Amino acid sequence: MRQLSELTDVDEPAWPILQAEFAGSPVAVEMLPGDPGQGRASLLQLQVGAGSALGAMALHSGGLIVDHGWLRVLGGAASDGAALPGLARVNRFPDAFDAAWRPTDALVVGHDVLGGVFALNGHDPAACGRPGAPGQMLYFAPDSLRWEAMEIGYGTWLTWLLSGRLEKFYDGLRWPGWQSESQALDLSRGIAVYPFLWSQEAQADLASTTREPVPMPELLGLSVDFCRQAGLGDPGFLGSLSPEGRA
Repeated sequence: MRQLSELTDVDEPAWPILQAEFAGSPVAVEMLPGDPGQGRASLLQLQVGAGSALGAMALHSGGLIVDHGWLRVLGGAASDGAALPGLARVNRFPDAFDAAWRPTDALVVGHDVLGGVFALNGHDPAACGRPGAPGQMLYFAPDSLRWEAMEIGYGTWLTWLLSGRLEKFYDGLRWPGWQSESQALDLSRGIAVYPFLWSQEAQADLASTTREPVPMPELLGLSVDFCRQAGLGDPGFLGSLSPEGRA
């Protein structure tokens, strides 16, 4: 176990580099100010240093709102009471530091408004029924109800989503006017699409679907239910987003 000072006092902190990426991004990015105490507690529980992108986000940021609110990247915890939860709440960190604690399945690091989940693989993803290599990013796709290996680490993922390539990644999942719909959302809500995204009707004509803002826990719960009903099995932990920090 590393002490907090070992995690914060690094020769090459990643935060100035990330700040430059935020400022230079062609994608709209809003950085929420972080709560210092929560940030340090999250860093200690994660046992990652401030020289890493994940450590810098946990320590200094309350999260990112990316691409007109389409994607929310989790930080330590927002200092202004914003509805975007932090890494600790979403991943159910223990109330006090616990050296034996590990994330459930994988560390959830972001959500999009459709109920897509970005997560960082743990040391044995195969044992959790997840694809990809340890320490690499995953995406739970709401249009296929499956986890997809991204084959990149967290830092590269963060650079990628700020690079303007989200449009290609979400090809077929955005409709005319999506920017105004996602930007108008409260951070505690996502967008439910009817017929559902995995249906033939939605995939044939997404623009004609009906869309409704719903609480994110409800949206994630629908994905879990559909996976089970379709015989795909339980997708596992998608993040805890209820106000009380429970699933």
